[in-house]
Amino acid sequence: MFVRHQRQRGRETFLLTGVDEHASKVARVAEQQGLAPQEYVDRIADAWRALPARLGVANDFFIRTSDEGHKRFVQEFLERIRSNGRDDVYQDVYAGLYCVGCEAFKTEEELVDGKCHEHDVVPEWIEERNWFFRLSAYQEQLLALYDERPDFVLPGFRANEARTFIAGGLQDFSISRAGQPWGIPIPWDPEQVAYVWADALVNYLSALTYARPGENLVDRFWPAAHHLLAKDILRFHCVYWPAMLLAAGYDPPQQLFVHGYLLSGDRKVSKSLGNLVADPLQLLDVYGADAIRFWCARSVSFGQDGIASVDGVRERYERELGNDLGNLLSRVTAMVARYRDGDLAAVPSADSAVAPILEPLAADVAARLDVFDLTGALERIWEVVRALNRHVESTAPWQLAKDEGRGDELDRVLYDLVDGLRAVAIALAAYLPDTANRILEALGQPTGLDWDGVAYGRTLTVQGLEAAPPLFPRVDEPAPAA
Repeated sequence: MFVRHQRQRGRETFLLTGVDEHASKVARVAEQQGLAPQEYVDRIADAWRALPARLGVANDFFIRTSDEGHKRFVQEFLERIRSNGRDDVYQDVYAGLYCVGCEAFKTEEELVDGKCHEHDVVPEWIEERNWFFRLSAYQEQLLALYDERPDFVLPGFRANEARTFIAGGLQDFSISRAGQPWGIPIPWDPEQVAYVWADALVNYLSALTYARPGENLVDRFWPAAHHLLAKDILRFHCVYWPAMLLAAGYDPPQQLFVHGYLLSGDRKVSKSLGNLVADPLQLLDVYGADAIRFWCARSVSFGQDGIASVDGVRERYERELGNDLGNLLSRVTAMVARYRDGDLAAVPSADSAVAPILEPLAADVAARLDVFDLTGALERIWEVVRALNRHVESTAPWQLAKDEGRGDELDRVLYDLVDGLRAVAIALAAYLPDTANRILEALGQPTGLDWDGVAYGRTLTVQGLEAAPPLFPRVDEPAPAA
């Protein structure tokens, strides 16, 4: 959504998606299935590669951390840290608890009844000689980073969480694993492999070096990069990652946004935990990607946790998408077809009641999306949708159509309603790309989505406009997840 919006504003973007594959749990599952780890990840990668298109996402590159280009960059990155002249890499013995599900070392204080809260399992005790990164040496630099850039991590309460963790004292962490062949070999010690978080995080940079053959995109897109991450991996992204970047001689990214969970009860919705409310892919089949994306942005304040509910999806689909937006389009196009034989004159009015409603919309939505306020930006658009519905009722075109002497007034009202819907469609395109195009086509307007179209008076003359079919027809409810 963020990238689609930035593209509308004519900005150069690079959207990276992918999979990190060098995890202990991957090796274990592969072994259970009688497969080599590489063979196992090769089998499942295609399903993840296909997912963005199914969601209507046009990503620029899909990275696999088993790519040779990524492996090569990780080894160079780790070598830069070791050779930076500050003694940031040293060897020592690690002994402690490790949750394979989290791929993270745990302290006793982080456990609940001796178990990892996220995975409800007892962590394993690991004791081995590893290579460590001297994270403790970067405490003051990280605190300065957070003080100098208060919007480095959003939402603000997540920045406070990360800063508190840093201020509490940083412990050095292992960047290698011994006795596990699945991973990227440590360049100066090939008997060990990179710890998954010393490998996976580097993908944000490594992809820029080989995504386009023969072209290095680092200078173009770094450090002007934005990361989206879940709250359970905040420590790795907001503490470990910027410290490692500083140690390797790179600037930290411009911004990190930490999103919450969809919850079932008080637990995150997770296939591995067996608490799916419904099969997400089935929901896509029933409601479509636009409607599911709308529900996520509309119902859960982005950055917070939210309750996953099939009833909530259906309610938003019927009440807001079906009634507020879909019925508005159907009514307006039907009135143009009925009262003006489908012909709409381009008659923007200096005293239009719709013009002041549309005038601040582009700037307001852009400002919210620039700070990752998905929910607030969508609410701002929906204020206009509701205002257009009220305008239908207050102007009553069906009454104007009965009085031939008020024909000019009817033309202006119908134009304003069509123009408002056109502007709304463009504003909604980041959230509802397919629906936006359908609205513009139903209104007989060009399907260009340039952001300067979110303004009053841009609708062109139309001939032969027909009543639009329902945008969001009623659907059968999906079955509960097994």
